[in-house]
Amino acid sequence: MAAGGGTSVTKAVSRSKPRTQPLRADMAAAHECDPGRCPCDDGDCTLSRYARSTTPASSAQGERTLEATEQAVADRLDGLEIDMTAMAAVSNIYRAANAVRNHLERTVLAPHDLTWTGWVVLWVVWIWGDIESRHVAAEAGISKGTLTGVAGTLVSRGLLHRRPHPDDARRVLLSLSPKGQQLTRTLFPKFNAEESHVTSRLAQAEVLQLARSLRTVVKQVEGA
Repeated sequence: MAAGGGTSVTKAVSRSKPRTQPLRADMAAAHECDPGRCPCDDGDCTLSRYARSTTPASSAQGERTLEATEQAVADRLDGLEIDMTAMAAVSNIYRAANAVRNHLERTVLAPHDLTWTGWVVLWVVWIWGDIESRHVAAEAGISKGTLTGVAGTLVSRGLLHRRPHPDDARRVLLSLSPKGQQLTRTLFPKFNAEESHVTSRLAQAEVLQLARSLRTVVKQVEGA
């Protein structure tokens, strides 16, 4: 999946093998698409509906227009057997994750000079207590090298303690300082309030179903 451009090309082949050829004809009626149904969920998705749901509107800054994007995607996918529903789902997972991350960084973390990764590291250590650095990296989904830099910044700010493992000096244990504990306890309710905000257009049952569905996707990818 290509990041940042609003469209992605997935070579997944659907069991029903939907063809892209009819999608090109649908482009002529793109203006009739109801954006509220994009991508549609009745099994009859069109390229126009997909592109309309994932492509930002054109602007004076030289961004490609929706029509140009639709044409480019149609040209690229012409003749391929594409699972449009999966393509739209994965693209929207990516876009939603980035939108939520950016929102939370801007509204909750930036006032405390925290990056998303810094916050996740604090969260992991807060939850698990005295924990080995390699496990923090795994839980946070970052490399050991990235963790080294992030942890160093948090240590320098007095939020994190770092010490050698008592059984092996080559291993490192991380724990929150009292200042880190206080900051995390103060920030998390604000963080969670924004989590409620970004899901507020969904009914409670829909939020629960979304959480379960995304968990299933994660387990599929991780092979659990």
